[in-house]
Amino acid sequence: MLGGAATGVMANQSIPDQYPDSLLYSAPVEVIPNVWTSIGQTAPGNYENAGHNNNLSFIVTGDGVVVVNGGASWKLAEALHDEIVKITDQPVKLVIDENGQGHAFLGNSYWADQGVPILAHVDTAHEIEERGDFSLQALQRYAKERAENTRVVGPDETFEDKKVIEMGDMTIEVLYLGHAHSPGDTQVWLPEQKLVIAGDMAFHERMLPIFPDTIVKDWIETWETEFEELGALYVIPGHGHPTNMDQVRRYTRDYLVYLREKVGEHIDNGGDLSGAYYIDQEAYKSLDTFEELATKNAGRVFEQMEWE
Repeated sequence: MLGGAATGVMANQSIPDQYPDSLLYSAPVEVIPNVWTSIGQTAPGNYENAGHNNNLSFIVTGDGVVVVNGGASWKLAEALHDEIVKITDQPVKLVIDENGQGHAFLGNSYWADQGVPILAHVDTAHEIEERGDFSLQALQRYAKERAENTRVVGPDETFEDKKVIEMGDMTIEVLYLGHAHSPGDTQVWLPEQKLVIAGDMAFHERMLPIFPDTIVKDWIETWETEFEELGALYVIPGHGHPTNMDQVRRYTRDYLVYLREKVGEHIDNGGDLSGAYYIDQEAYKSLDTFEELATKNAGRVFEQMEWE
């Protein structure tokens, strides 16, 4: 599966829908035995992709299914559940939200209606409480009738650093490794399989976005001191096809380091914010969402580094 070989089609922003029979952007694929993911479009959430622009994963443990990401809406979560029941008769026993962004948690409303408990980091729970209504409104604007039944539902249980789940044949470690892309970023680590569902710690195929509350220096530190140390052989990133550490390192950690180096040179030469937008990022131009994000990323790194 790694690199997209199982589908033969990249989940890029120019392909409107890879699975017309479902609200999902693409049909789930088995990454390694009993670990599946439905790969979202590498584009902003829109009506055509129904908000499925991130990866929705699930683990078949032998004694139940663990879903990673609530999904962007009630209907999208339902569509994922429809696929799960085609694959296994084991019930969904837990949903894990990878962060507090709408496409990770708004589908909680569907899972809550099925009586499935929801787990999230304490910072994710805070994000849902503080910003959940704004995420719901954004979904309703672009998804229209596809947002029906969706409401803001927070987790039933929270954790701070680590939650270990023993279910069936699987040991599942739910981890908060430190500050990264957004508050509460969570990784789901299968130590025996050496597979990590990385969430927005790791990007490739599409350019990562740097949000106003993304501290790039901290993200790099968390990557180097915690994430890399997992020693993962298989990586399901937040966006894009499952891959390996070399690939996500190149387009996440290395990109962040590169951007800080270039912005640092710009500042040392007396450059200002307006000039920072023109920093050379040509090496990353092949990534989806480059046009939407590259200049914004450079500006936000400048604002962070200006007074370091």
